[in-house]
Formats: sequence, C-alpha cells, structure tokens
Amino acid sequence: SFGWWTILDIHEKLTVCVFQVGDRDDSNLYISMKLKAAAEIGINASHVRLPKTATEDEVLRRIVEVNENLEVHGLIVQLPLDSINPMDTEKVTNAVAPEKDVDGLTSINAGKLSRGDLGDCFIPCTPKGCMKLISQTGEVAGKNAVVIGRSKIVGAPMHDLLLWSHATVTTCHSKTTDLAAQVGRADILVVGAGMAEMVKGEWLKEGAVVIDCGINHIPDDSKANGMRVVGDVHYPSAKEKAGFITPVPGGVGPMTVAMLMENTVQSAKRFLKTYQPGKWNISYAKLKPQKPQPSDAAIAHSFTPKTIGRLAREVGLFSEEVEPYGTTRAKVRLEALNRLKTQPNGKYLVVTGITPTPLGEGTTTTTLGLAQALGAHLHVNSFACVRQPSRGSNFGVKGGAVGGGYCQVIPMEEVSLHLTSDIQAVMAANSLVVDTINARVLCESTQSDKVIQNIILDQYYLVSLFQNLFQLFFTLFTRKVCGMCAFCYFQAKTCKTALFKILSGYVASEMMAVLALSTSLGDMTRRLARMVVAYSRKGKPVTTEDLGISGVLATLMRDAVKPSLMQTMEGTPVFVHTCPLSDIAQGNSSILADQIALKLVGPEGFVVTEAEGGAELGMEKFFDIKCRSSGLHPDVVVMVASVPALKMHGGGPAVTAGSAMPKEYSAENLTLLENGCNHLKRQLENARAFGLPVVVAINTFSTDTDAELGLVCEQAKLAGALEVVPCSHWAEGGAGAVALGQAVQRAAETPHQMNFLYDLEMPIDDKIRVIAKSMYGADDVELLPQAQKKVALFSKQGLGNLPICMAKTHLSLSHDPERKGVPTGFTLPIRDIHANLGAGFLYPLVGTVSTGAVTHSYELLSVTHMNAELEHDMEYMGM
Repeated sequence: SFGWWTILDIHEKLTVCVFQVGDRDDSNLYISMKLKAAAEIGINASHVRLPKTATEDEVLRRIVEVNENLEVHGLIVQLPLDSINPMDTEKVTNAVAPEKDVDGLTSINAGKLSRGDLGDCFIPCTPKGCMKLISQTGEVAGKNAVVIGRSKIVGAPMHDLLLWSHATVTTCHSKTTDLAAQVGRADILVVGAGMAEMVKGEWLKEGAVVIDCGINHIPDDSKANGMRVVGDVHYPSAKEKAGFITPVPGGVGPMTVAMLMENTVQSAKRFLKTYQPGKWNISYAKLKPQKPQPSDAAIAHSFTPKTIGRLAREVGLFSEEVEPYGTTRAKVRLEALNRLKTQPNGKYLVVTGITPTPLGEGTTTTTLGLAQALGAHLHVNSFACVRQPSRGSNFGVKGGAVGGGYCQVIPMEEVSLHLTSDIQAVMAANSLVVDTINARVLCESTQSDKVIQNIILDQYYLVSLFQNLFQLFFTLFTRKVCGMCAFCYFQAKTCKTALFKILSGYVASEMMAVLALSTSLGDMTRRLARMVVAYSRKGKPVTTEDLGISGVLATLMRDAVKPSLMQTMEGTPVFVHTCPLSDIAQGNSSILADQIALKLVGPEGFVVTEAEGGAELGMEKFFDIKCRSSGLHPDVVVMVASVPALKMHGGGPAVTAGSAMPKEYSAENLTLLENGCNHLKRQLENARAFGLPVVVAINTFSTDTDAELGLVCEQAKLAGALEVVPCSHWAEGGAGAVALGQAVQRAAETPHQMNFLYDLEMPIDDKIRVIAKSMYGADDVELLPQAQKKVALFSKQGLGNLPICMAKTHLSLSHDPERKGVPTGFTLPIRDIHANLGAGFLYPLVGTVSTGAVTHSYELLSVTHMNAELEHDMEYMGM
C-alpha cells in the first residue's frame, strides 16, 4: 500500500476510469491488474467498456463525458481499440483531457515532456517506472544511455526522461547499423523493440543497468499453453554481465501499474490546488473604464467575449448540455436541470424598481452590475437572469441592448437582434394559430359539410387514402363538436361576417407568457394545449388542442424553451430568456433560466433575476405568479431608484424626447427629491409586503450631489430598507456595485419568510381588490358590467382559484399614466377580465390599457363566389 491518498483532503475517494473498446483477452488481463492495484491502495476504479460495434463518434462522446466529470481524476484508454469500425487511435487518445491523461499519451503531455516541463505534465507510466528503477542504481547524470525503440509509449518518452536527467542518450531503431556496438557502450540500456531476446548478453557492457520493457511469447512445450513469456533481452546470458537487470515477467510491468496509480494521485492533487468546493474555476475580464465615458455601443465593441464553450465549462455545464449558436451564445438543454436536480439551490435575488420614467432607473443595468460585483470582485458564483429585448412594432425605439455602460450583455448585436430565434419561434406559433382560425372560419362560413367532403375526397390522389379519411373525419368532427367559427358570429342574407380577436400581439402574447412560466418541455406542451384561442357560436371556448395544432405549436417552440447563455462584459454568465411585458403579462424572465442558474451556482452562490417595471407590477407578479409556478422563494429584494427619476415623481417637469433636459434634473433640488421619496417609500412598502429584506440600490448619475444621495438614503431607511447603497456600476462595472453585493450578502443571511399577497381561494374580485389597495394605493375597485359578467363566468367555470395578472399601465401606480408620485383618492376601473389558461392566470384590463391583441374583421364572400374562387385556385395548382 502506497498510502499517497492519505495526504489528500477530499471527501470522496480518488477515482480513475479505465476506458475499453471491445473485449480482447490481453486487454482484459491488463485492466484487471489495474483495477486490482487501484483497489489495494484505496483508489476507486471504474471500468467503461464499449462493444466492438462502437463508432469513433460514440467513443469520443463517452470520453468527453468522463473529461467533464469532476469526480473522475484519471482516464486511461486501453489500447488497442478493438472495434469493427475505423478508429483513429491518435484522435481518441488526444480526446482525453490533458489534466486527466494519467497514461501521459496525449500530444500535449508528450510535447511538455519533450520540452522538459516535467512538473507540468503526465509522464507515460512505463518510462516513468523505468526511470524510478534506474534512479535506484545510482547517479544518472553523465552516463551513456541507449534506448532501443522509438514508440510513443516507451522509446520516445524514455529518451526524453534520460536526456532531462542529464544522461547522454542514443536512440536505436530498426535502421540502426552495428546495434551490438551501440549497446556495448551503454551504461544504461532500455529495450522496448518488441523482438524476443534480440539483445544478447555478450553485447552488454560489464555492470550495465538493463531495463527490459519487452513482452513476447515464444513456444515452450513445458508450459500448459505451449507458450512462454520472454523479454527483448536474452535474460540468462545478460544477467551474467549486467550490474542490474529487470526480469520478464515481474520487472517493469508492476512498476507501470504503480506509476499509473501515482499519476492518478498526482492528478487529484493538481485538481485540488485550483478546486474549491462549490466555487467555479472561472476567469473574469479586467475593466478599464474610460473618462469621458464612450457610448454603450463603443464600450460593447471594445470587449472580446470568451468563447461560449469555455464559459459553459467554467460554470459546470457539460458539452452535451450546450447547443452553440456561433461562438458567443448557446442554448442550454434541459437535461442539465435533470442532472443537477439533487444539487442545493443558491441564493435568489430579485431586482425591481420604482415606477419607470423616461429618466431611467436602471434595473437591468443594476442586475448585471450586481452579478458582476458578486462574481468578479467578491469571488462568489453569480448568475444573472434577464429578459430578451423585443423589437416590437417600433423596432426597438425604446432601446434594444441589455444593460448599459460597463454593465452590458455582449455581443450587443447578437442579444439585441435574433439571439437564438426564440421570438421568431413564438411569432411563428402565433401565426399558426391565426392562420388556422382564418382557414377554419373561411371554410366553415362558406362551405356545407357536403362540399367539404367532396373537396377532400376529390384530392385522394394527392395523398394516401388513410390521410384523406382522417382529415375528413377530423374536419367534420371538430366542426360538429366545437361548432367553431369565431369569437362572435353574425349572419346576413347574402354574406357571412366573422369578427374575431386573435390572441396574438406577437411577443406580448400568452405564448410568451407560457414560455416564461413553463418548468419543462412537457409542461409547456400542456400549457399550449389548453390555450383558449376562440369561442364557438354557443360561447364554448376553443383551445389549440381542439384545433389539433397544440403538438405543432410545441414543436415550433421546442428549442425556445431552452435558456440562452451569454455573458457580461466582465465574463459573468447570463441567461437571456423570454420577454413577457409587465403591463399585460408577468414581466419576468423564464422560470427555467432561474432554476438552472440556481443549481449551477451552488448553495453559496447567487442568482440575480429581474422583475420588469415598477415593484407594484413586475415584482408583485414575480411573487404571486412566477414564484407560485416555480415553487422558488427569493431571499432578498433589491429596489432600484435614481435621483432624477425620483425628482420626476416629486413633481418635476415632463421630459420630451429630443428636447433639452430641464434644469431641475441636473441641478440640486432637495424639495422635488423629498417629494419624490414618497414614491420610493410606497414602493418599499410594496416590496416589504412579501416578507423579505429589501436593499435599496441608488443608481447614481454624475449630476447627483452628496446632499441628494444622503436624503434618499435617509428616507429609504426610514421607510424600512435594510440597507441603502449608492452604486456607480454604469460607469465602473462590477467595481461600482461591490458595496451593493456585500449588502445583499448580509441581507441573505437575515431570517426571512416569503409570503404571497393573497390566497388563491379568495374570490376573483377580492383578489383584484387586494392588489389594487395594497400595491397601487387605490381606495377601491370598480368592476364595469363586462368585468362583472366575467367574474361570474370564470367563477362558474372553476377558474376562480387562478392568480391575477393585472393589465395596467406601467407608468403610474394608478391607472392614469400621467399621475406620478403617489396618487391617492382614486378608484381602479376594471373594464374586462380575460383568462389566459395556458399561462395559468386571469388578467383584468385596467382603465384604457391595451393588451396588444389584434382585431380582424372579415367580409366573407358568398358561397357561390367563394366556390368560383376555390375552383380557380385549384385549377392554378393543377388539381
């Protein structure tokens, strides 16, 4: 027993993995020796055997899996590779991670050995064992050494080892002339030629050290199997002249196994030098902020991000769990969540803010700055989770990049435009629903059952009979069962008019909300299936499942459900995923992004996620909708405010795009600011209503004065903030948010218990009333007639226990976007209530807020005219 493992302060056993392809008897024998030796000294050895039918790609994939397994310290590829398929041995051995290559066979380790970097590489086990034996015989420096053979396993590395031990080395091979003369000059002779007893005793120099690495089988009738094992040296004659000689078998072989174990221990020791339990081995970029500060675009273009593969490895993702989109962004497969399901979650922070103004509060910038501070400066695992910027109908006039200044997600263009095409997938899914309903309404409004039957059966030659019969059955079945034409149906003598509303609104739709609230691919599929997209003439809801397209929708969005991995300017990992709005949806990034990030950071790490809009909207929905769906409970709320924005809430003048900034926002004005702090106090009350500690982050501007910052700090603490921290991350990156990071670390350790704002079993109107009074400060709510009807309808349908997602302006605590500060004395009008059954919530329409739904009005042609158009189209298509 070597006892090496006892010096390693690790909780798990050292592990070496022996990788085999095929089932050769000699390989099995060698492997059994290695496994036995490992067991004797307390090393856990696993044996991975692939069948002879394995392909090279399968072998490479399995090697990568072992490379990425932190619990395995050494990987041995047993040669030869016994496969019926072509196999590039060099490619396979070089696939082993150099830091786990305890056989020392990769090109990287061989190259380091040839350069003399002996302390930074693994030495092949047989040469290393030989060198151990040679060193026991006396001084090596200055001796004449001869190596017979130049294989990569023995000869070539043996030459290098002797050379760097300061011997004078000669390598002999099949083309060497007068081999006996060369051997006769050797003080040290190492033979690995693979030729039985080729070196004779009379060739040797008197007293030479002879190391025989050969293993050969020669006939021997005295043996049961008729064969005897001999080396490359004629042992009986050589032992008479040699000073030291290794026998075969029993000489070099046991040393090879011993050195394999030593290399495994050395691998673990090197690993532990950089490994800290629960800590990523991650590199961060060093920022050099410029004064005056360049534009966001100039700053973003001045940084070169890490490759996405490197970032994924740094945060503990396996290569098979990552789908690269280019070199700087990737999708993360949900298999990662399954692999990490037993890993404890990290600390969970939600960043919210005061009610938005055109002057900027900086919730996204603060989210990224805080994650950068925690990771790059406070050296804890940190992950940011933010929403994807949406183009919308104005192609991003409101801004497209994620973050600003020295706290951005990069590359800017990739995150701002298509990213990984999630939005395009949602748009395609929405278009499918719209087109399906359009076709359905058009067909059923103009054709009788008989005509539909004839059209389908007349095309039997285009597709199989089975497909036509199925299509006929499905069309007639859904028509009779669903009775669906549109939301509303009107009939006249000569034409039929269908007026219906499609729940599209592109990325502000229920589909984006479904994507953000899904906890798995199966969950998303079920949510999509129960989406109500139309109503029958009898008022019956029609779902995508009724239309037969729910499976297709799930297929269109199967990749969109995977979070997109990117990075900040300092190299902090970021998930950019989904973009539901906070005024008409829940306004948060996806549950899946948060779940995977919480597993990756580990129990001591932090995940910083963002709730869009003011605390009364995005944050309230984060708790009452997102947290209910995910089962996750945050540890700290970070409330973001800025001096200029508070001045606007304190009665400051309006700001118009393209006009000069009023002086009130650039000059000290404590009166306006103190009035605006009433709004901050109100939002702090909203945040504290959920039972968590609240830290206020003041996103500072260059025009802020010490007196103004001091006033905000004082007022926020009086309102119950645990800590208040001025931050300069926009100008300094993570370094400007270090104090904020330390504050949230302290806050996360305080005792806390999250609670929801309302009980789901409360009546619908009572839940609305609780939100309006508690979050907005309304005196009461007024349900208009249509809303009253919906309350009765949804209660009757058993939907009364769904959470509430208020569709309200994000520009004010009230329903009037012009009322800043803390509006009082108002009653909140609820004009209607809709049910998003896929997303799993009811959304009341507050005041005049628009939901983004698209209203289509169709004047359908008469049946005769329609038939003529149909015949023309069929003739054009060659039917």
